[in-house]
Amino acid sequence: MNMEITYIGHSCFKLKGKNLTVVIDPYDPAKVGYKLPKLEADALLLSHHHFDHDYVQGVTGYKLLVDGPGEYETHEVFIHGIPTFHDNKEGAERGKNTIYLVEMDGVSVLHLGDLGHELSKETLEKIPDVDVLLIPVGGKYTIDAETAVEVISSIEPSVVIPMHYSTQDLSFKEELQKLDKFLDEMGVENNIKKEEKLKISGKSDLPEDTEIVILTPQH
Repeated sequence: MNMEITYIGHSCFKLKGKNLTVVIDPYDPAKVGYKLPKLEADALLLSHHHFDHDYVQGVTGYKLLVDGPGEYETHEVFIHGIPTFHDNKEGAERGKNTIYLVEMDGVSVLHLGDLGHELSKETLEKIPDVDVLLIPVGGKYTIDAETAVEVISSIEPSVVIPMHYSTQDLSFKEELQKLDKFLDEMGVENNIKKEEKLKISGKSDLPEDTEIVILTPQH
């Protein structure tokens, strides 16, 4: 049984394991510009309450709603919400942000929400090895491409999936950097893969060197 990671669009992902489906940060289609497909989940995680991350009415079936720091366990899936900030001024501009470590079927996935700063030593100490990192790269509202590279090197994940960047359909596309900017900063021509979905059957499936996987949005 593979664990499957699907990129819905913007910062929204669906993680599907053998016992549980988790959706993170659904967006309001009327304001974001992307359609939102029908989403069903057992657990719904929200990094913070902004319209492009907390559209709970877009998701059905969930029994667990998590919208802040804490530790949760359901159906053998462990969810750890860790407090961070939406800016680099300790939340003075945009408030708080929760990053989520989801450990499912032997694979750990870290979703950084709208992270606005490099991770502190204290925060990094709370994060064990990360297999898959879902990281914003668009700047302005989150870390930009340059800071994203620093965050990646501090975490050293096996797989990096970029999110929250400018595309043609995004209603505020002028505000964010495009994906190319991040890929240039990473400077890895050979270690980039494009996939419809990411399927992982366990840690043995993961690359030894950090690999960037560009997932096709499903919106």
